[in-house]
Amino acid sequence: MSYFIHESSYKDEGVTVGEGTKVWHFSHIMPNAIIGENCNLGQNVFVGKNVTIGSNVKIQNNVSVYEGVTLEDDVFCGPSMVFTNDMNPRAAFPKSSEEGYLPTLVQRGASIGANATVICGTTLGAWAFIAAGAVIRYDVPAYAIMAGAPAKQIGWMCRCGEKMDDNTLSCESCHRKYVKANKGLQLKE
Repeated sequence: MSYFIHESSYKDEGVTVGEGTKVWHFSHIMPNAIIGENCNLGQNVFVGKNVTIGSNVKIQNNVSVYEGVTLEDDVFCGPSMVFTNDMNPRAAFPKSSEEGYLPTLVQRGASIGANATVICGTTLGAWAFIAAGAVIRYDVPAYAIMAGAPAKQIGWMCRCGEKMDDNTLSCESCHRKYVKANKGLQLKE
C-alpha cells in the first residue's frame, strides 16, 4: 500500500487514494471518493461519496467534505471549517444526490481558515484566502482575501501567501506581479 490510513479510520468500497496520502484517526471515506497524491487528512475528517480531492490537499481536524464538494490541487482546509451541500435542508424531507446537491468548487491553491463556513453553490477562486470564521455566500475571485460574516473582500493575497499592495498588485516578498482578470487576478506574464 502506497498510502497510510490509520486503523481507527474507515475506507469504503470503490475509494481511490493516491500515493503518499495520509488519513489519520477516526476518519471516514465514503464510496467512490477520489483522493489525490500526497494529501493529509487530519483526525475526524469525513469525505462524502463521489467527492473528488486533488493532490497535495491538507484537510485539518474535524472537517466534513460533503457530496457535491470538489477540492482541486494544493487546497488547505483549516480546522473545523464547514462545507454545506443543501441550501434548504429539512429533516422531514431529506434530499439525495439525485435530487441535486448544489456543487461547491474550491480551485487550486485556495486556503480556508479555521471555523469558516462555505455555503453550497459557490466557487472559491484559485489561490483565494478565506479568513478564520468567515462565512462565504457567493463566488470568491481568484487571489481575493475574504473576511467577516458575511464575508467581504478585504484585499488580495499572493500565491506565496503574503498580502499584496492593492494599488500595485505586486508582492513585496516573492516579487510576483498580477493583473486584474475576469474572475479576480491572474499572474502577469
